[in-house]
Amino acid sequence: MRLLLVLITLLLSSLSMLAQSGKVDMDYYLPTDVTYNPNIPTPESVLGYTPGEWHVSHDKLSEYMRTLAAASDRMTIESRGATFEGRPILLLTVTSPSNHSNIENIRKEHVKLVEDGSASLSTSSMPIVVYQGMSIHGNEPSGANAGLIAAYYLAAAQGPKIDALLDNTIILFDPSFNPDGLQRFAYWANTNKSININADPQDREYDEVWPGGRTNHYWFDMNRDWLPVQLPESRARIKTFHTWYPNILTDHHEMGSNSSFFFQPGIQSRTHPLTPALNQELTKQIGNYHAAALDKIGSFYYTEESFDDFYYGKGSTFPDINGGIGILFEQGSSRGHAQETENGLLEFPFTIRNQFTAILSTLEAAQGMRKQLLDYQRDFFNNARGEKGSGAYAFGSEKDAGSAYHLAEVLKRHQIKVHEVAQDFSQDGANFKKGMSYIVPKNQRQSRLIKAMFEKRTTFQDSLFYDISAWSFPLSFGVDFTENASLSKASNEIQGLKRKPTPAVATSTYAYLMEWHDYYTPKALNTILNKGIRTKVGMQKFSVEGTSYDYGTIMIPVQNQSLNKQELASFINEVAQDANVTIKAVSTGLTEGIDLGSNQFRALEPARVAMIVGEGINPYDAGEMWHLFDTRYNMRITKIDTKDLGRADLSRYTDIILPNLWGNAINNSNTDKIKQWVRSGGTLIGYKNVANWFERNKMLDIEFVKTKNPAKNVSFEQRRDFTGAQVIGGAIFEAKQDRSHPINFGYTGDKVSLFRNTTLFIKADSTSYKNPIQYTKSPLQAGYISKINLKAIPETRPFVHQSTGRGEVILFTDNTNFRAFWYGTNKLLMNAIFFGSEM
Repeated sequence: MRLLLVLITLLLSSLSMLAQSGKVDMDYYLPTDVTYNPNIPTPESVLGYTPGEWHVSHDKLSEYMRTLAAASDRMTIESRGATFEGRPILLLTVTSPSNHSNIENIRKEHVKLVEDGSASLSTSSMPIVVYQGMSIHGNEPSGANAGLIAAYYLAAAQGPKIDALLDNTIILFDPSFNPDGLQRFAYWANTNKSININADPQDREYDEVWPGGRTNHYWFDMNRDWLPVQLPESRARIKTFHTWYPNILTDHHEMGSNSSFFFQPGIQSRTHPLTPALNQELTKQIGNYHAAALDKIGSFYYTEESFDDFYYGKGSTFPDINGGIGILFEQGSSRGHAQETENGLLEFPFTIRNQFTAILSTLEAAQGMRKQLLDYQRDFFNNARGEKGSGAYAFGSEKDAGSAYHLAEVLKRHQIKVHEVAQDFSQDGANFKKGMSYIVPKNQRQSRLIKAMFEKRTTFQDSLFYDISAWSFPLSFGVDFTENASLSKASNEIQGLKRKPTPAVATSTYAYLMEWHDYYTPKALNTILNKGIRTKVGMQKFSVEGTSYDYGTIMIPVQNQSLNKQELASFINEVAQDANVTIKAVSTGLTEGIDLGSNQFRALEPARVAMIVGEGINPYDAGEMWHLFDTRYNMRITKIDTKDLGRADLSRYTDIILPNLWGNAINNSNTDKIKQWVRSGGTLIGYKNVANWFERNKMLDIEFVKTKNPAKNVSFEQRRDFTGAQVIGGAIFEAKQDRSHPINFGYTGDKVSLFRNTTLFIKADSTSYKNPIQYTKSPLQAGYISKINLKAIPETRPFVHQSTGRGEVILFTDNTNFRAFWYGTNKLLMNAIFFGSEM
């Protein structure tokens, strides 16, 4: 016992010295059962310090990876594209030199495991494929910093152990899943580091400024985009995944500083039903390797708690629907260089060592379970082919080719076979038009993945979810859909997916008309208005020259414009081609319905939009809108920080968006300033919790539906799970629409699918036309909702509008822009922007 106390005292003393100096040695990390090639550059020789002394920036991380690849015949490196900020999205391929010389044949043989005819393949000597990815959340940096050491180890280690590993393994090594976020956090941690490291959790080093380094450039949580694939970093890694179909994929994260180390499996009852039970059994077996390795270095850990494998859009879950094993690692975070915790002093090098240990234990598991995992992958796809069924799915839109195209684009990124529609047909109450619809055969390799993307699940084994419980893509894209289409309706499989070219716009001497249905009409309208072209919106339906036009049709007169007739024709055609929307020339204003000179055509003004961001604002919600305006619609949006709001000139803006907020993000003086701006003619658009702010500051007259906590006979142990079950973590609900209301312009049906992750329920107004969007009597379409909330939500309203002075206040209780793939409701926000004053 006395000896143990002495050892503990020495350990604590050494940790204290490390905390003061920040110095660390590679011997702290590296195994001693191998030797190291002196010709391979160490991290220190390139970085100027040993990993753990400073937080590696992405540029230095990239430099070291390129240096290693140049020095080692075990590694090749490639850049698979660039982030929004122009940083390379790198991938190292690590294996033995002999495997490198035959790498393409190895890849082709491996991919045969997921194809028809795989039963004849021998896996006895086939290399296993492991994809190891680091720090998808930029301010969870121990993974990326551990990657420096792991890459050095894989390049420099010598001996029979490493030779056997490299002979039998193809390692796809992704040193940074999120380059922009990693760079942002490294800057913060390093610029706030003291020579004498301060472990006080209240030090500025451990409290990043908004929005923090977790997210990418547009403030997206990158670990939710594996399935939607909307971001460049995701597209690169998904392409790699489907090129190789790895057997194991690791995803290295961090969690709260007072935690230890987590590895999967997570909570078993929260595994998606489409994931085979064997997947979780194999995950447990792999976990035994992690436990043994962490035991050896004395690190504490836990498993089968907290996290789950339900949402397939996470890195650790996406492989599970693709025949592989995803592994989540969560390390208690130092959030800087060293921090006091409930478990004692937590230092950055310690977090790096745990992650590095897990990297090696994963590779050890891959060796020990190689044939077992290869056979599992083959059986996964063989079994899927046996349950795929016949026929096909069909989806499309009669009026919105853009949204249908982008859904097909997502499917193609996942190597799913998609066909053109051979001819127009109708089924299940929907019309599927050639050129605007697609057929997806059920009989194909990715049948389980397709089912996971298209299903509308409403029953669950568990009531708690680490992430969303529903993500049905036909609902999120707002397209018509059937599960029962015949393959006879299909034309050729699409190889290179491209949008159909837009017909050239004829020259008019009278007016041009653009229906508001296609996804990209807001882009076209914004371009037209910013050119100074006089433009109006039709408040009612009409027909002219044999064509019917819906609510919200945009009309551009030829007369009294800044451009002459020919210049205007050329410009309108350019706009149509750029946005890929249909604009028609007409020669008369005499119609069936409102004539083109009617006062029911209302003049539109250019939108000058601002969004309030900063402390107290949800960065995810704000980033989704920034991304929507900037990358989809080419619209400028001014981001005003909450700390600058008091001195901002709000008169410059026609519209201000207030994303989901918490606390006292807007102080009283700024609240009064915003109210005055609204009374002077501005349109204020708020989301989610802004409802409470609106109600508290008497900006909207709304009444909430109150729910009671039904806790009865709940034990102390059960209390947290019971409370968590009342949360709507992410589900899909149906609402009916009054299509004559400007908020619904551009929609063709009388129903819309809304994504919801709040429990804000607002009572409907007694005046029916003030409820242009209203949940139906049975609104649940997909996902989990507790009984008490399911009882509260019917016939409430997720949209509220109220005029104040000369301005407008608009509220959405639901996220219309969720994770960039909820195409079906993006237009609700655009309608609020362009048509708010017509409501």
